[in-house]
Amino acid sequence: MIRKRSCFSIIVFVICFSGQLFADSGDSLINRGHIEKKDRKFRVKIELKREFTNRGTPEETTKTSLRTDFLLHGVVTLIRLEIPFPDQTSDFEGSLFNPGLGDIKTRVGFRAFRLGIPIASFIELTFPTASPSDLGTGKYQCSPGLRTSIRLSKPDSVPQKNKFTFDVQVQQVFSYAGDTSRKDINYTKFEISFRYTWNKKVWLKLAVKPVLDWEQSCSTGAVMEFEPGWYISRHWSIWILGGMRLWGSSIPSTYDKRLTIGAAFSF
Repeated sequence: MIRKRSCFSIIVFVICFSGQLFADSGDSLINRGHIEKKDRKFRVKIELKREFTNRGTPEETTKTSLRTDFLLHGVVTLIRLEIPFPDQTSDFEGSLFNPGLGDIKTRVGFRAFRLGIPIASFIELTFPTASPSDLGTGKYQCSPGLRTSIRLSKPDSVPQKNKFTFDVQVQQVFSYAGDTSRKDINYTKFEISFRYTWNKKVWLKLAVKPVLDWEQSCSTGAVMEFEPGWYISRHWSIWILGGMRLWGSSIPSTYDKRLTIGAAFSF
């Protein structure tokens, strides 16, 4: 049954990807960083963040992460490489100057197509590169996903530069190889968020992230996150994020509490 669910998720992803060939090239999702100009073939965004996490699962611990996004124009709109450096000490304070290497992730995103609303698809691969190995899952993982972003109407009294958006993302994560002594991975995670951007300078984001774990008899968990951020300039942005568990324990992609500080540079 678990394998059937995973295969079904892949089929859904393939069907949605086929829609890219017929997508309007003007369709795109709203991304943090607001890369709006299309006079270049691609843009690059480099993000560095520090996460303090308490009582998380193997991938959700205190760590520093470096992420590079190549934002493209075409069928493929995103190529991402994310390298985590989890602390050897896994409590909330961690050990900043004693990091290891975590499981490296790469993501390829595809141009949005329309089914009444814009829907973008992506596929993410995770490699068991952690050293020492207990800083990762020990599994190769594949994760297809879908995402939409809808701009909401606002009162006339709100300036045009301000906007509300509603975002939904669904992602299926499953392991397909790796250390046979480690737990298999098969879960579905959702992200439902509201975002308010003021004067194209400051944003506030509230997100709820439920997770359904097929390996634990469909057990569920969820976290909630609040994120204020600031576009300092066209190139620089900074943010802070606070998160907490809503329900469930020992569910992948969840934690008890989290504090994140991040900065990004786009060019």
